[in-house]
Amino acid sequence: MTTSSRREFLGQCMLIGGAGVAAGPLGSALAQAADAPGGKMRFGLVTYQWGKDWDLPTLMAHCEQSKVLGVELRTTHKHGVERELNAAQRAEVKKRFDDSPVTLVGIGSNERFDSPDADTLAQALEATKDFIKLSHDVGGSGVKVKPNSFHKGVPHTVTIDQIGKCLNILGAFGADYGQQIRLEVHGECSELPIMAQIMEVAEHPNVAVCWNSNARDLEGEGLEHNFNLVKDRMGDTVHIRDLRTTGYPWQELMGLFVKMDYAGWILLEASTKCEDPVKDLAEQQTIWKKLVAQAAQET
Repeated sequence: MTTSSRREFLGQCMLIGGAGVAAGPLGSALAQAADAPGGKMRFGLVTYQWGKDWDLPTLMAHCEQSKVLGVELRTTHKHGVERELNAAQRAEVKKRFDDSPVTLVGIGSNERFDSPDADTLAQALEATKDFIKLSHDVGGSGVKVKPNSFHKGVPHTVTIDQIGKCLNILGAFGADYGQQIRLEVHGECSELPIMAQIMEVAEHPNVAVCWNSNARDLEGEGLEHNFNLVKDRMGDTVHIRDLRTTGYPWQELMGLFVKMDYAGWILLEASTKCEDPVKDLAEQQTIWKKLVAQAAQET
């Protein structure tokens, strides 16, 4: 059995066990759900705040118990999946995920490509290449990066062009390792028209946008217009905030993803307090499923 087949089998077993129904009807329901608009989306976790203090066994246990079966590992956090791991340690991490229903979606780096300093920029490129190799070795499918800021005395067009060209370099490098380069909508570059300009330069097909659910998404002509600016370059990961928070049109956003029949990961990047990890993760997924179901009905 291949790694992906084994993981899918384990995940279905968990769903069957949690549902308390016969495998036949559940299998049929799962197939129907997957065929519905947005039915291929999956829900997971970014370990930016929730998960930052969990070691890897604890993190995976919380994901399994809550049935939130995907994770993007933010670097510098307690789970310790870092560039410094040797070959044996990387193989051990990969085996942990291979033997689990939890998918390692990728590595969430903090690398950015806006600096006007040539040495700083070169270091960021080399570090990202290391993260690409790490993600490949531990079984991930991509690396998250940032654009990120504008600098005094540097025209915005120069920074945008620099970021885009760096992404093309990384897109080509990542393709050789089967790793997507996921540009998070972040920082001073998080206005979607700016992101669209960056992506015009970053034309390599292995470079993609990681939607980040920022307040700026609603500026200008509004969410749908801004979403459409980058829709065609959307990558395999999306970041959302705590779905219990107000002020962001979660239903409208899920409607847009359902309408395009998005097939990637919707990853929770919550900064609110996590009182009970398993309970809170499961609650977030339940809210998300309701949003998706409502969006599917309206599509």
